[in-house]
Amino acid sequence: MSVPDNPGWSFDTLAVRAGQERSQFNEHSEALYLTSSFVFENAAQAAARFSGEEPGNVYARFTNPTVTTMQERLAALEGAEACVATATGMAAILSTVMALMKSGEHIVASRSIFGATQQLFGTILPRFGVETAFVDQGSVEAFRAALRPTTKLVFIETPSNPLTEVFDIAALAEVAHTAGALLVVDNCFCTPALQRPLELGADLVIHSATKYLDGQGRVLGGAVCGSKPLTDEVFKFLRTAGPTLSPFNAWVILKGLETLSVRMKAQSANALELAQWLEAQPQVARVHYPGLASHPQHVLAMRQQASGGAIVSFEVKGGREAAWRVVDNCRLLSITANLGDTKTTITHPASTTHGRITAEARAASGIGEGLLRIAVGLESPADLKADLARGLV
Repeated sequence: MSVPDNPGWSFDTLAVRAGQERSQFNEHSEALYLTSSFVFENAAQAAARFSGEEPGNVYARFTNPTVTTMQERLAALEGAEACVATATGMAAILSTVMALMKSGEHIVASRSIFGATQQLFGTILPRFGVETAFVDQGSVEAFRAALRPTTKLVFIETPSNPLTEVFDIAALAEVAHTAGALLVVDNCFCTPALQRPLELGADLVIHSATKYLDGQGRVLGGAVCGSKPLTDEVFKFLRTAGPTLSPFNAWVILKGLETLSVRMKAQSANALELAQWLEAQPQVARVHYPGLASHPQHVLAMRQQASGGAIVSFEVKGGREAAWRVVDNCRLLSITANLGDTKTTITHPASTTHGRITAEARAASGIGEGLLRIAVGLESPADLKADLARGLV
């Protein structure tokens, strides 16, 4: 039996209820279907399922009831027609590019994107004839100037990783669409609880579900949300190439989505308090947090986000030595590159998440040796401050 689909439900209700279809056992919690294949009633039904003439589950590489529930719930939260779940966030980005682009076509991307995404766009995709122009400035005109007749995708993270640079989604959607390109937005930092890019004109939204959608650092996952025609193309790639989300991981992420709104509100409030404290520390040269009035895109952020989010980056005076001293003196904050956990994490981007890109590329992205990134969790802000103060000497 299906749970009623009420389009009038609020975000918090959708996060708990959307997409669920109960089995004959009428379970209250979503069922976990651990099976590699599905049995057909007869040969005709098998043929119809494989051809797509009849809806239904075929093989768990591309159809599974638990994964479908997770996809439908996330699509509802993003205000999307459909969602395709993938094994990781990077698999979601790769699947989007491989599904929608061909050799000779072009991407325009912000320079201030995740290090692995920079590697994918700058090193791997050129082998297949897809070139990327990286925009070093966040202005709309800089993106417009980078467009070519062959540009098919404009790709941004907003806020960006790790400097929390904020991009004008509505303006960039207009720029992309005027050029006949699609705007793809990585919404990892905000999640739909704080920002819904499709409502601002984006064509596709990318997620690393590993982060805030799970929310407790348990599993890997990714997703692509958008219109059905576009996500259908991504699905075709996933069906053949197989960067598939496992049913177990989908089930864990489903349970994470139930608490997404309350976690994002609480972690954002903690992040704002910590960012304000860091701004007052004499050993800190600069704090990057969209919720602060000192952030260059603060006004824009408050227009398209519900809050500043839970990521705070800051620059320590004294370069790598001083930054590593802060990290090494932490006893509470976890020294790990993952983010989105209820446990606060700290990392040195120049030597970890962005360590594989060149020093020149890091400099162009504004990632200096003194930069630290904190993904603020649910601990007491007072305890977080005390832990950081030990190394800020």
